[in-house]
Amino acid sequence: MYTDSHAHITCDDLYTRIDEVIQNMHTLSHCMIMCTNIEELKRALKLKEKDSRFKVAFGWFPGDAKEIDASKLEQLKNIAYSHQIDCLGEIGLDYYWDTSFNDLQKELFIHQIEIANTAHLPISIHMRESTKDCLDILRQYAKTKIIFHCFSGTKETMKECLKMDSLISFAGPLTFKNARHAPECVQACPLDRLLTETDSPYLTPVPHRGKQNEPMYVKYVAQKVAELKGLPEEEVCTQIEKNFLSLF
Repeated sequence: MYTDSHAHITCDDLYTRIDEVIQNMHTLSHCMIMCTNIEELKRALKLKEKDSRFKVAFGWFPGDAKEIDASKLEQLKNIAYSHQIDCLGEIGLDYYWDTSFNDLQKELFIHQIEIANTAHLPISIHMRESTKDCLDILRQYAKTKIIFHCFSGTKETMKECLKMDSLISFAGPLTFKNARHAPECVQACPLDRLLTETDSPYLTPVPHRGKQNEPMYVKYVAQKVAELKGLPEEEVCTQIEKNFLSLF
């Protein structure tokens, strides 16, 4: 049985065929639904009521920092403190598209970490072209469990992340022929600190690259992890499930 630690299945692109997506998940034991707005969260909470395999995460995405005012932070606090969600995320920093509001992103990131600390919720981290600032903020403020989502950094960066007692999650790019750092990171990452994910509907793994991604394809990530580790797939999947459940 496979574990998908990060899937946007309530986004509009996938929710239009949600029944099919869930039917295709028969080989999964756990899946965390990532929500970036209130509508996605409402959909996810309804799915969780019906299916115990689901965990739900919600947070304000760094790219939306300009739109997040005090009322939206208060809304997140109420959701987190009332235990409606299992994880706060994905949150972090993204300097890839636009660096004109980096300071706003940092402020939002810190506010959300502090909410997670108080609510005793793990945090799922988005870290794109922002490694130093992201790690500096986490070292200073984070007092809860950390998942580095869709890790794409170097082995040296991963070692710094592991010092924070975090989990490192790998997605479809691990299976790509042009994968740069991910294979050596998987080999260097202790199995008890590793997660698998899809980031559905994005980053579809080989052999389905080019198609819309969904949780059932997480098996290809797990199989690649097992291959790189030189371990039986069942052993890898069992440990990844334990790692995922340790967050909650």
